[in-house]
Amino acid sequence: MDAEQKLPQSEWGAMNMWHKLFPLVYERYLAKQIYLAFVFILFALISLFIFFDFIAEMGDTTNTYTVLLAFITVLLRVPSRLVEIMPIAGLIAGIYVMANMAAQSEYTILRIAGLDTKKALVTLMKIAIPIAFLILLMSEVLGPLSEGVSKNVRLSALNQGKEVLEFRSGAWIKDKLRGDDGKGQVQKGIRYINVGSLETNEIIRGFRMYEFDGEYRLLLSRTAETVQFVGSGVWRLNKVTETRFTEINSSNRLDPSFSTTIKRADSLDIETEVSPALLGALLIKPDRLSIINLFSYINHLQENKQDYQRYAISFWKKVIYPFTILVMLALALPFAYLQTRSGGIGYKVFGGIMLGISFQLFNSLFSHAGLLGAWPPFLSAVIPALIYFILAIAGIRWVSKV
Repeated sequence: MDAEQKLPQSEWGAMNMWHKLFPLVYERYLAKQIYLAFVFILFALISLFIFFDFIAEMGDTTNTYTVLLAFITVLLRVPSRLVEIMPIAGLIAGIYVMANMAAQSEYTILRIAGLDTKKALVTLMKIAIPIAFLILLMSEVLGPLSEGVSKNVRLSALNQGKEVLEFRSGAWIKDKLRGDDGKGQVQKGIRYINVGSLETNEIIRGFRMYEFDGEYRLLLSRTAETVQFVGSGVWRLNKVTETRFTEINSSNRLDPSFSTTIKRADSLDIETEVSPALLGALLIKPDRLSIINLFSYINHLQENKQDYQRYAISFWKKVIYPFTILVMLALALPFAYLQTRSGGIGYKVFGGIMLGISFQLFNSLFSHAGLLGAWPPFLSAVIPALIYFILAIAGIRWVSKV
């Protein structure tokens, strides 16, 4: 029986997949070297980020928010941090491997054996694809999940589980007008909902609602001590005070007269399109949201004719960002053509770090510039990666002719 047949079924399946993804010997060799360097560099970078995040978090520790809870909070943020640093780790790993192979003349041997720049670039793209899917998994599944748990741990210890809002007046969100009892079909008009705080168990405190008709005349206001999400599109208001306004004199539009009716109830169920996910979009930075939540919130803003430029840019950045690893590894390829006399491996790795940092800064700068200039969100997100990919191709063409 062959040695391969003696392997367990799971190991044989993994090896079979490995050979299908990288059928050539030099492809498997490059992939192995880059993946090993990538894991090592990723571990070093994430350890550094954990250390600095923990030092920053220590300033908020109290009797309830202990050092242990602060460390747990930082650890739960690791998936989100990994998303940020994976492309840089991939760039540094690629540069290190390519420069090391050039220094030991391994890449020269591969070139003599028939490896041209096009084949090398295709191999690097194949190596980048699994990392891109890993970034996507971290960004869409593990990142938002662990970020929410981290926030809940911190809030439970510091603020009795209440989300501290950025504005003194709370968070405001637009909604569609319903019937007089807060239910039924959507009518012509508008609602404005004000949220004071959102607790970890999705209970709202400091709730206010204002309803206007199609001519923007105030119809009623509702206040409630607490609000619970009881089902899809249904909120339960507890300890409700409802003030309804009825216009009794409309002869002078500049000085109208109103009569008010005040009604109180222990509880009231209303229908709304605002979900906990939409409220979470207000309370969490756009780059921490998943693509699905961003898409849902953008649709909500569009339907209510609100500005969604900031969230649209974040949406396209999150769609494109996992595949920036392809650009990073393309940037690493020219270093394989630089001989040892053009600088040691340390200098090349340092250059790779600076190149990765410049990409992150340029990516962030373009997002703000696109927001200020009202550029199309897709272009604001894709141009930095496109520019660096052009630089990579230009660098490959230049070094291959030297």
